[in-house]
Amino acid sequence: MASALAAKMGFNSLLRKQAKNFNVRICTMESDMEFSCEVKWKGKDLFDLVCRTLGLRETWFFGLQYNIKDTFAWLKMEKRVLDQEVPKEEPITFYFLAKFYPENAEEELVQDITQHLFFLQVKKKILEEEIHCPPEASVLLASYAVHAKYGEYDPNVHKPGFLAEEELLPKRVINLYQMTAEMWEERITACYAEHRGRTRDEAEMEYLKIAQDLDMYGVNYFLIRNKKGTDLLLGVDALGLHIYEPDNRLTPKCSFPWNEIRNISYSDKEFTIKPLDKKTNVFKFNSSRLRVNKLILQLCIGNHDLFMRRRRVDSLEVQQMKAQAREERARKQVERQRLQREKQLREEAERARDELERRLIQLQDEAHMANEALLRSEQTADLLAEKAQIAEEEAKLLAQKAAEAETEMQRIKVTAIRGQEERRLMEQKMLEAEMLALKMAEESERRAKEAEQLKQDLQEARESERRAKHKLLEITNAMNTYTTIYPPGLPADSMPPDLNYSRENLSFDFKDTDMKRLSMEIEKEKVEYMEKSKHLQEQLNELKTEIESLKLKERETPLDIIHNQNTEQGTSKHSNFKKVSASSVTCMVTYCICTL
Repeated sequence: MASALAAKMGFNSLLRKQAKNFNVRICTMESDMEFSCEVKWKGKDLFDLVCRTLGLRETWFFGLQYNIKDTFAWLKMEKRVLDQEVPKEEPITFYFLAKFYPENAEEELVQDITQHLFFLQVKKKILEEEIHCPPEASVLLASYAVHAKYGEYDPNVHKPGFLAEEELLPKRVINLYQMTAEMWEERITACYAEHRGRTRDEAEMEYLKIAQDLDMYGVNYFLIRNKKGTDLLLGVDALGLHIYEPDNRLTPKCSFPWNEIRNISYSDKEFTIKPLDKKTNVFKFNSSRLRVNKLILQLCIGNHDLFMRRRRVDSLEVQQMKAQAREERARKQVERQRLQREKQLREEAERARDELERRLIQLQDEAHMANEALLRSEQTADLLAEKAQIAEEEAKLLAQKAAEAETEMQRIKVTAIRGQEERRLMEQKMLEAEMLALKMAEESERRAKEAEQLKQDLQEARESERRAKHKLLEITNAMNTYTTIYPPGLPADSMPPDLNYSRENLSFDFKDTDMKRLSMEIEKEKVEYMEKSKHLQEQLNELKTEIESLKLKERETPLDIIHNQNTEQGTSKHSNFKKVSASSVTCMVTYCICTL
């Protein structure tokens, strides 16, 4: 059975070598690409094709990884692709990944595409818990990841629930606290809102600056055994080699910085590390298989080369790339400032337009109210005129009755002469008639006064009507003036001088003074780096304090417990390197690494 399988594999390999081309699939962190390659192509030919397709110039950080049995390997650049232990099926699948990590992402990563690829890979490792991240740092990193995807925070757009479908936190962190998805989103959004003024690229860089301080960042772990047969872990990263206990990948038991290693070599499964100090004992260990030793040595050589490269003057190519990057950042900064000014002017114009529309609506309301007041005044004047006419008619009627009473009194006086008795009676009637006439005269006088008062009220009502018409005329003229000069939907270029802005003010000349000023700002940012680091630590402590009360202690993983102990003691992977004396750094160029 085994021999038949071997024969079949050998036959497939023979067919592949006889063909002129073979197909490969390249999986990046964002998408997949397929290429048709020539049989004679070496690993470098395929790698260069991928880098050209991506527009990547910082190629020294990356490599093509493929799976082999129960482990992985990196495609060798100097050997033909088909001569290596790559998968036998077509298309052959490779993973374009970061093979080596920078010591300081902000200083070393130049291209935006390089930064973006690192951001995607580190974020994936943190979410899949290949890199241990404390909860408070996870929330802050998630806020920068949201900023990198959605841009600057806008409360009108980024409403509650917009992160419902996003994977932003490791499952370990979510299970560690009694918090709902809405509560996590609220915490992340609160941090996201504080990142105003940053671009997407700046958010990705802030993410990497926080992530590079995590203890497991950029470390490749390998299971090894020392001479006594004790299981250990070997960690290889940009700073050197580290020896860990199997259950503690955060804090190494000992470390070998690259500038303190004189020689690294292996023979079969035995790996040897010789320190620069000859008085220090040689460290030897065994790996599980020869392939693992080759991979360890390959990573050691690459990390050591980059370690030495960082401490030398940049090559002409890197200097050109950094100069272009600085110019591009300066151009983007100027463009961002121009857009910010345009946005500010546009907002001011919109506010002025809204104010004019509000004032026009206010004038329309006042005109409507004046019309209603005028209508009420006219109705009141008509009512008062009607009442005055009625009072005048009543006064005439009373005057007529008074005249009739006077005639009756004269007739009675003439009749009274006829007899004493009749006179007495007539005197009595006359007295009564006089009293009645007096009352009717008083009533007539009262009615006359009332009619006079009604006439005065009518005159006042007509005066009020005249004033209301005059005010309505003034408001109507003012409204017509605003409607004619500043109609609704008024364009910005036709506004009054105090509200209008000229497009000439939106132009911006890119001068040397601007470049010098931007350079001074960049230098100032470097000086303020320590203060920003302090602010970052305070922000992480504040987040930790806010969610600490909701933590479920019984769900803490061993790495969480170790991280908390290291935080209390102030120890980490990097603390071992801080103890290296300055004198040992000057000797770093005196050692070498042996290759196969």
